[in-house]
Amino acid sequence: MDDLRSLRAWRAEVPEPGEEWIIPERRRLLTRIRGRRRALGRRLLVVGALGAAAALAVATLRPEPPTPGPTSTPSVVRLDSSVVLARAAEVVGRRGSAQVPLPTQWQYTKTLDKQPNSDTIRTSEQWVRYDGMQAANFGEDGELHVGPEGDPRDPGDDDLTPQQYDAKLRDLPTDPRKLLAKVTGDRHWIEGAREEGVPKSVVPANVRAYNVIMLYLSRYGTMPPKLEAAMYRALALIPGVRIEQGVSDAAGRRGLGVWLELAGDAWAVRKYEILDPATYRYLGSRIVWLRDESPPGMSGPVTRKGAVWSTALLSSVIVDRPGQRG
Repeated sequence: MDDLRSLRAWRAEVPEPGEEWIIPERRRLLTRIRGRRRALGRRLLVVGALGAAAALAVATLRPEPPTPGPTSTPSVVRLDSSVVLARAAEVVGRRGSAQVPLPTQWQYTKTLDKQPNSDTIRTSEQWVRYDGMQAANFGEDGELHVGPEGDPRDPGDDDLTPQQYDAKLRDLPTDPRKLLAKVTGDRHWIEGAREEGVPKSVVPANVRAYNVIMLYLSRYGTMPPKLEAAMYRALALIPGVRIEQGVSDAAGRRGLGVWLELAGDAWAVRKYEILDPATYRYLGSRIVWLRDESPPGMSGPVTRKGAVWSTALLSSVIVDRPGQRG
């Protein structure tokens, strides 16, 4: 699997809400603003200019108290996850359906990767034939090399071809509770694949369900709209799902950072899965170190508190041949 972890520097400012966040109860909002003093005059003009149509688009913003991030990181705006995910389900459910790819077609992905302690952003392009029989990428010589598929065929390091992965995806129910139960109990994700010599570990069911759903959402090229909507509704059923506004991916795109908070959470990192705030497409990931990380036997930390590792998914499409970008 390619190094799919990267990040851009943490932005110092929280973005002003865009159209997707304008509160639908416009009358109540305007009444409240009119009662404020001159300091809010400019904001009133902005809201008024958006108009009634745009105002209906913001049922998704119900801010919770600001949550402090790592040291040297500004506070961010945490949103009401249930409201945001309900809005996401509504939007994605209206997408057009994608055709099921042919076995001889190719899954093309383009990603960016910025690792911690590095100023380099690495670009990666990969083609995998849908039946899993071949893979292609550009070598250091600049030439496109096509050969047998030998690398992991899925971001989860499992043994699925794109075609098998798609079949498993389309077999999921569109009822959110049934979908959650199926991904939680699926033996494929429980067993998974692991590197030789690495001890086997089984993550808690809610963590596994969250990770599997996020994996599916990141492979959106052939996602049926009703199923995608069900995934967002299923996410809302998982306790501890949090959403923050203005989280950046490796390409500098700012979106909704989704993460899972656990009781007594002592993890050294926080991993955000980033969604576009208007389309709710998967943008990438951002990992933030919450404390210094010092592996056993090391004299000092290998990663400092506040370090970031980010990725960006720039393209995920079905094409007819290797080298084609869609």
